[in-house]
Amino acid sequence: MSGEASRDGDAGIASGRPLRLGTRRSLMAMTQSRQVADALTARTGHAVELVGVTTQGDVSKALLAQIGGTGVFVNALRDRVLSGEVDFAVHSLKDLPTSPAPDIVLAATPLRDDPRDALCGPAKLADLPRGARIGTGSARRAAQLRAIRADLDVVPIRGNADTRLRKVTDGEVDAVVLAYAGLRRIRRLDAVSEIFEPDQMLPSPGQGALALECRDGRDDLRELLGTVDDLATRRAVTAERTVLAVLEAGCSAPVGTYAAEVDEKLHLTASVVSYDGSRQIRLSTSGNPNDAERLGRDLAERLLAQGADQLMGERD
Repeated sequence: MSGEASRDGDAGIASGRPLRLGTRRSLMAMTQSRQVADALTARTGHAVELVGVTTQGDVSKALLAQIGGTGVFVNALRDRVLSGEVDFAVHSLKDLPTSPAPDIVLAATPLRDDPRDALCGPAKLADLPRGARIGTGSARRAAQLRAIRADLDVVPIRGNADTRLRKVTDGEVDAVVLAYAGLRRIRRLDAVSEIFEPDQMLPSPGQGALALECRDGRDDLRELLGTVDDLATRRAVTAERTVLAVLEAGCSAPVGTYAAEVDEKLHLTASVVSYDGSRQIRLSTSGNPNDAERLGRDLAERLLAQGADQLMGERD
């Protein structure tokens, strides 16, 4: 990181120039980043401009598990933050590795959108024919789909939401499973045939939430970004991501979690499902929302005690 880039970035707020927000170039990423920019401007009066960045996950045609999964949508944005090319980055929180990044801080987690998964196809899952082909790029979704219906032919797919939806209309697959929040952001709720409640399909840790990251030491920027932070969201995703961290699992593992505050308690559920869907360990806990990390750690340790690591280690 050059000193010039550092000085230019640090002067951003004081100079009055627009803040530079790093984001992936996809329609979904640009849409959610524009929402963050508008919220920051409304709350602070500071202008924000979007800077599109192409990540490894955007250019590769391979499945996420084949290119490493963890960090493939994040690392290029973090590099821009560290170099001073952008002031901060907006990520889908479910893409964020659970291990800390040197010199990077999580400055804000805005109010979470709907965390549920959605089926996009001609009918609900129960009404699709035997052997129906369901497309997904997520091992978590694939395992839970097989647990619901062992007869399904779950096939791996890649691409943005529109590309995946096109595979349904073109007849390549009978249906696909996508994040409901993402479909809403790109205004494609018309494609949804069924929404899966968490008791049917647990979402990915942090699904529906966003992460705002900036360089460590930029306290003025961190304070500004903190104006859009939502405490309840931060507690919930902390519990969910702690489960993932303790399990030492990444986005290619069949792990689902969901946490929410109800009646002043944080309720957390997590599951690990075998890749073929034949076995599942699903546990819940609740407690003080301020103890989110401890709740996540305790639940993950209970999952491990019941053999979660063996299920994650098995492949089809």
